[in-house]
Amino acid sequence: MATLDVEWTAERLAAEAERLETAPAEEIVRWAMEQFHPDIVLACSFGAEDVVLLDMMCRVQPGAKAFYLDTGLHFRETYEVRDRIAARYPVELIQVRPELTVEEQVARYGPRLWERDPDACCRMRKVEPLQRVLKGCRAWITGIRREQAPTRARAKPVEWDAKFGLVKFNPLVRWTYKDVWNYIARHDVPYNELHDRGYPSIGCFPCTTPVREGEDPRSGRWRGKGKLECGLHA
Repeated sequence: MATLDVEWTAERLAAEAERLETAPAEEIVRWAMEQFHPDIVLACSFGAEDVVLLDMMCRVQPGAKAFYLDTGLHFRETYEVRDRIAARYPVELIQVRPELTVEEQVARYGPRLWERDPDACCRMRKVEPLQRVLKGCRAWITGIRREQAPTRARAKPVEWDAKFGLVKFNPLVRWTYKDVWNYIARHDVPYNELHDRGYPSIGCFPCTTPVREGEDPRSGRWRGKGKLECGLHA
């Protein structure tokens, strides 16, 4: 496991997290880019939070980097918004694929692994590719918001990611779902059309279902599996 470098001590990160707690998200993004560009990358799933952050990032630093984990199991609508984002923004968009194609995974582990062992499927198709893409970075930006799930309730604007060994920024951590959509409307940001059909959180199509009124926003992910996270932010 990587350790904090000399410049970014635990004490400094704690102090910066406290300072940024009430800062606007745009200010957090700007400060992150000032401190770490070009060794910082946005994790972009093309969900509502991530397209907001991509818009902010490109306003601050045209040509900055964002990656997406192409599991081979995304909805058609996810690829469509990817293409609209790539056409509109000055961003270096990095496609990150698992070592095995879906067909190779089926041949090696059997069909529908995501039903039999979703943690194993997420590990191969998301966590391991993420480890590879983050190796050359000093920091990353995510769309985590505290209200999304109990697993995210204690997230900070900036923190040390011990799992992947780098600094992690969560600029939208204090935002509500309404805040996200107000920004999208105000700046005419392209978004995944599945959000209009009851999908507040969008992952791979075999493991994502619409969310009913009153349910947790992430309840449509791995429904019935007792699983809230794929392992990227655990």
